[in-house]
Amino acid sequence: MVDLQRIVDDLALRLERPLLLEDGRQRVVAYSEQDGPMDDVRRHSILRRHTTPDVRDFLRAAGIHEATEPLRTPGAPELGLLPRICVPVRHDGLPLGFLWFIDTAPAMTEPEIATAAEAAPTLALTLFHESLASELASRRELEAVTGLLLREPDADRTLIEAGAFPDGAPVTVAVARPVGGGSDETLRLTMERGLLALRRRLARHHPLHLVRYDHAVLLTAGTRAFAEEMHAALGTPVLVGIGSPRPSLSLTAESYEEALHAAEVIAKVPEFGRSAEWSRLGAYRMLSGVPHGNLHPGLARLLDEAQHQPLLETLEIYLDLAGNAQAVSRRLRLHRTSLYYRLRRVEELAETDLRDGEERLSLHLSLKLARLSGRYRPSPLPAEAEST
Repeated sequence: MVDLQRIVDDLALRLERPLLLEDGRQRVVAYSEQDGPMDDVRRHSILRRHTTPDVRDFLRAAGIHEATEPLRTPGAPELGLLPRICVPVRHDGLPLGFLWFIDTAPAMTEPEIATAAEAAPTLALTLFHESLASELASRRELEAVTGLLLREPDADRTLIEAGAFPDGAPVTVAVARPVGGGSDETLRLTMERGLLALRRRLARHHPLHLVRYDHAVLLTAGTRAFAEEMHAALGTPVLVGIGSPRPSLSLTAESYEEALHAAEVIAKVPEFGRSAEWSRLGAYRMLSGVPHGNLHPGLARLLDEAQHQPLLETLEIYLDLAGNAQAVSRRLRLHRTSLYYRLRRVEELAETDLRDGEERLSLHLSLKLARLSGRYRPSPLPAEAEST
């Protein structure tokens, strides 16, 4: 197949004019040496690989998307835009791109425009073939990554043999879930665009991605996850869970399941912040498979009544800090006498004994399970201060 850049360079040489080729979304595909008149729009397009929205709107209003023959477009000094010749690039009536010439010093002649138009069918066919190849590659990658997460056999070989992932490299999975949930199409497209841009920046880590209805997945070669980069790229607030690295691509599903669980945990346990690694979830790792209804019966009664929330919060901090009354008082900014009163009320209402190690363990695990189920959501802690 003929190379687009070669066609563009050859046409520019024959016409002795610089030119630029865009795809149907007005993203720069190829351009010749720019040795002629240059305006701000051409300069911006080459540097950024696309035009600005106001320029796209102006040119759309000039009729470039409906044009089937070369079209002269006016200049717009307020946009930094010189007059242009637009040669639409179509294949079987399907608009695939635009060939642009700056139309000044001197203006293009009709024979020159005809020569440019003669190149349009070859450009159209090449763009069409490239779009099909890109679509096919994208679909195969999507199917293979989905297969990895579902533990389908040979999904890893498909990606490795296609050169999408290095053979023998470890893999790390990160999962991003939108804050507050949500699964509308606009949100999905926002995350898709963000991950595509992130993949270009992380190219040397051989990234792969998948956007599902309520979360996005990023696979990278190596043992490092890119949580902060995901936060910056996705264009919407997310919580990022990170799975432990696995030694080969075939074990991706294991890292993915950990990352997914980590993202679910931090959505319910704000103390972890915006990102968390599976390996750092502590007791929450072990509780992932425990039914959330298996709670200490006395604690379950306290959970059902909102007025007991301060008692539950005090109990959790007390258990988290291994019963260190001084540390608990400081953390809660609570007088020691008030602390002991609350703990006695817990013992009375929950019919338990905090001196019993097994009871403390049962209560502690039940509080963590209640967090995961959503039955218990503690208030943010006050800033630490010395106890009185």
